[in-house]
Amino acid sequence: MPIDRMLEVVRTHVEGLEEQGTAKGKEAVVVRVERSSGERGPRFFLDGEGDTPFVRMNANSYLGMGLHPEVIKAEEETARAFGAGPGAVRFIAGTYAPHVALERALADFHGREAGMIFSSAYATVMGTLVPLIDGSTLVVSDELNHNCIINAMRLARPLGKKIYPHLDLEVLDRELEAGKGSARRALVVTDGIFSMRGDHAPVDEIMELARRHDDGYPENVIVVVDDSHGVGAFGNTGRGTEEYTDSAPADVLIGTLGKAFGVNGGYVVSAGPLIRFFREAAPMYIYSNPITPGEASAALKALEILQGPEGARLLSHLRRLTTRFEKGLVDLGYEVIPGMHPVVPLVLRNTERTRELVGTLYGAGILATGLTYPVVPRGDEEIRFQINADHTVADIDYVLEILSDAR
Repeated sequence: MPIDRMLEVVRTHVEGLEEQGTAKGKEAVVVRVERSSGERGPRFFLDGEGDTPFVRMNANSYLGMGLHPEVIKAEEETARAFGAGPGAVRFIAGTYAPHVALERALADFHGREAGMIFSSAYATVMGTLVPLIDGSTLVVSDELNHNCIINAMRLARPLGKKIYPHLDLEVLDRELEAGKGSARRALVVTDGIFSMRGDHAPVDEIMELARRHDDGYPENVIVVVDDSHGVGAFGNTGRGTEEYTDSAPADVLIGTLGKAFGVNGGYVVSAGPLIRFFREAAPMYIYSNPITPGEASAALKALEILQGPEGARLLSHLRRLTTRFEKGLVDLGYEVIPGMHPVVPLVLRNTERTRELVGTLYGAGILATGLTYPVVPRGDEEIRFQINADHTVADIDYVLEILSDAR
């Protein structure tokens, strides 16, 4: 049966996005990667661009683990031992020894009783938040939280949903006070690192607020932190925003294996009874295949490297490059959102200027992502640069040179 009328509806919708300039557009396809050599970091070659090498300044691979030979070797060896995929969801036949070892290592890394892995960080957020929220729950969320948190709140059916202005803990305090007597449970949810800006939540202060209000809720005030951009890239040892803010442990901490660890998948660490509950209540875990055994071994190797001398060197190098790039932008007269995280936004506050500069960078062999409305609010348009530990000083200086010429 033809679906011509429906096709016309979706075609019109996409054309509208393109006219407004809000469509994501064509995806760049990487066809080849050259490893680091001398003063030059990795170079990426794209479909349709011939032999033009690109510096990738728009990747979440903060430690460069995705190209680390030991990480690749761990995945290859495990794939040969166990096969390419898990073959089933975990409660049927899809749990392998590397999955269990990785969960134990992640829990130990974060100082928690237990952990569990999901197919992605997005699935982790959806799979943990929704079961924690019932008809007696008050949910309080930062206005700049990631799309996965927003959609989890839409899917859940709490007693109340409150959004506080970005990092405005006075409003968070008032909302928690106002919910007493009506809600049995309060859920405070925040990103650790806000991915569009590179700034961080004051997790230490949020935990203190939760402690102050906890007695007013029969089922506690529960703090959930999605630190997908923080873990592995932030804090002296890469333990993320909790470490950076010297915070008490969040009740539920969510992370990803697909950014600093360079692999794939998401995870949650928490108290043992909560993790046991999630295994029985999270549909994204129960009904989805896990990451492959090879990916689990690769992530385990990345975690092992992070906790050793090489990890300390990578983090130190990453901080130096981030400081060099941010200072270089400021010296050139650009506006930035200052911070220690390797997300470095160049704020342009103009859609056309953002697109033009992204085009200039692309023409010079630099991959950078322009963020315009509706991804960011109008007037906050920016280019989000992401520093990786496999960049070199020469890479950073080359990007600054192009930005200087554009200025």
